[in-house]
Amino acid sequence: MEVFYNIDSLPAIENSITTIGFFDGVHLGHQKVLKQVVETAQQQNFKSVLLTFWPHPKSVINENEPFLLLNSIEEKLALFSKTQIDYVLVLPFTKEFSQLSAQNFISEYVIKALKTKKLVIGYDHRFGKDKEGGFDYLFAHQNEFGLEVVEILREDVDNMAVSSTRIRESILAGDVDLAAQLLGYHYTISGTVVHGNKLGRTIGFPTANVDVPFLQKLLPKNGVYAVKVLIDNQWLKAMLNIGYKPTVGSTKLTIEANIFDFDADIYNQNITIQFIARLRDEQKFNGLEALVNQLNNDFLQASEVLKTF
Repeated sequence: MEVFYNIDSLPAIENSITTIGFFDGVHLGHQKVLKQVVETAQQQNFKSVLLTFWPHPKSVINENEPFLLLNSIEEKLALFSKTQIDYVLVLPFTKEFSQLSAQNFISEYVIKALKTKKLVIGYDHRFGKDKEGGFDYLFAHQNEFGLEVVEILREDVDNMAVSSTRIRESILAGDVDLAAQLLGYHYTISGTVVHGNKLGRTIGFPTANVDVPFLQKLLPKNGVYAVKVLIDNQWLKAMLNIGYKPTVGSTKLTIEANIFDFDADIYNQNITIQFIARLRDEQKFNGLEALVNQLNNDFLQASEVLKTF
């Protein structure tokens, strides 16, 4: 997979099968789209192309309304790389770009730059000024554009529609199991290990405090989770708390992972956390002894959950 950030850097393309979208989460529905693009391109000896945008259009058009995302651009590109897509074109989404008409967008980018012969598009994708473009628009103008348009219909998992919105809702509710079913993989966050107050080590549960630099990253609901942690290309089992540590009166949101059977110095290292299961809500305990008793129970529960992972 090759990644490009403007049309001038693209190599010469004779013919391509293209899809368009933001693809936040790269969930099962997105994966179906990309699989069809790749397979069709390979059958016809064309290039498979994904045209996407950064940042998210909503964060540009409604800049005063924070919009949280399932993936950073780095995470998304890593997920794209698993699909065997040939080229990914990441266009910078600006207010000026948002005013481009659907016709000009298709003509200049999809046809002229990418030499698209077949455009594969999700049932709900909209593009162009005021979202005038979509499958209905493309189908009505496909002869004019000289391309074939293929619509990917709604993808269901256990009769539940897969969408980035539905996945965000499940993560905000702490339902990381449902999120994993819809995504096709376990939800992750990445960040740098920073110094904390080191209380955990004094009570037998040392933790890695994680600072997530991507401020738009959607965090699961506060609470305790069974997780896996990627350190130096090795997945380790752990339990993690997201919250304010009410027992010790903290007012700062922290993300702390107690990594099982691990005591190496990993300060300033970047780690990735994979959410496997939610164990409980964050609680305020009547002193450190009660907290330690609960942490022992959490450890046993997390260990049991992670046996099969």
